[in-house]
Amino acid sequence: MLKPLCVLLPVFISFQSIAKNSQYEGFSYPNKAKNAISISFDDARHSQVDTGLALLDKYQVKATFYVSPFNVKERVEKWQMAVKSGHEIANHTTSHLCTGNFEWLRKQGVSLEQITLKDIEQDILKAQDYIKHTLGIEPTSFAYPCGNTFVGRGANTKSYVPVIAKHFKTGRTWLDETANNPNFTDFTQLTSLAIDGLTFEQIKTMLEQHRTNNSWIILAGHEVGKSSQYTTDSDALEKLIVYLQNPDNGFWLDTVSNVAKYVKANRQEID
Repeated sequence: MLKPLCVLLPVFISFQSIAKNSQYEGFSYPNKAKNAISISFDDARHSQVDTGLALLDKYQVKATFYVSPFNVKERVEKWQMAVKSGHEIANHTTSHLCTGNFEWLRKQGVSLEQITLKDIEQDILKAQDYIKHTLGIEPTSFAYPCGNTFVGRGANTKSYVPVIAKHFKTGRTWLDETANNPNFTDFTQLTSLAIDGLTFEQIKTMLEQHRTNNSWIILAGHEVGKSSQYTTDSDALEKLIVYLQNPDNGFWLDTVSNVAKYVKANRQEID
């Protein structure tokens, strides 16, 4: 008598899985857009305000800038202009700590492998205080330097994602291979796709590859200027903006915080 139950049980589980996963299908954005998209830049590189800001403002596009104080200090007035223009200023730590596998970082004497959760939290809050007092805003978004989300090594490794969840509404990683499913994504581990070194056509192809299931695509760059490993090509960026602003292409373009706020308000809470 037990044999039929053994046969039926996998079928029951399969139907349960289908029902549960259906809540992750489809999502509606403003203006009937098929996808949401956010343009972000890391580190507060000088070219972002020297070159990128004028380009973004020309098209009235609002970007998300994940900044570290050591770069902001050298362009304070321009970063204050970025705030006035309505761009989102977000936290990228004080010391830009990453894995010590980066030679340049290990030579500075400290890496994520060598610090504690308390250390990284203090470093983040120090940046938060600087941004608040210098630029007059308190960031609600964060980006993990180098995309690393840990401290320590081996059996003592700990994730600092809970620290970000404690202090921010969103946290963004880097060099990911997928976009964000709006019904499923973890707001403290938002994925992003790199645009440095790419032509407009390459970026466009990448976007088409990641548009499935009404995804939210976050693009991430560093410098703005002539294309290189860590530079978003300014001509490609301008073509991208024009493309994204064309309603026929089906994108809703806004800052990370604004999209996150909308998605959170319009999706079902996940268990």
